[in-house]
Amino acid sequence: MANSRIAVIVGSLRKESFNRQLADALPGLAPDVEFTRLRIDDLPLYNQDDDAAQPAPVKRLKSEIAAATGLIFVTPEYNRSIPGVLKNAIDHASRPYGQSAFKGKPAGVIGVSIGAAGTAVAQQHLRNVLAYLDVPTLGQPEAFIQAKEGVFAGPGKLGESAGKFVQEWMKTYLDFVRRHAG
Repeated sequence: MANSRIAVIVGSLRKESFNRQLADALPGLAPDVEFTRLRIDDLPLYNQDDDAAQPAPVKRLKSEIAAATGLIFVTPEYNRSIPGVLKNAIDHASRPYGQSAFKGKPAGVIGVSIGAAGTAVAQQHLRNVLAYLDVPTLGQPEAFIQAKEGVFAGPGKLGESAGKFVQEWMKTYLDFVRRHAG
């Protein structure tokens, strides 16, 4: 998948976020792919009044999404849904109506949480939003990772078991991108 660019959107702003750590490990699983983590912490709250003159951080986000071959959403689960900061970024990049940067971009959804169900409910909510935005999203395998001993093996590295699972997920996701981007 050389010359492919995958935009990674992390739904957490926390510096030591498990999901940020997971996102940091992804490039090591596909060294021939360019991964770019998109910044969402500088976006103002979405306000439809701003659609005619979107702020510079919104324009940057939309152009980075437009330049990507595919998208990976790495999200925690907050109160059985997606974090507000992620929803805000999605609202910005999909507006104004009819000018969504997401349309047709193949996406993967993955997340890690301390709970046994991982980020299952947040991922389902995110998939519903992405379906409305015409974003083809990898359905299987689902990737609900529980943050427990051995999941991470240092900065930018997954432990053996998690690494094997996410490596297989990544392979399937990149095949999905090839089918949709070609």
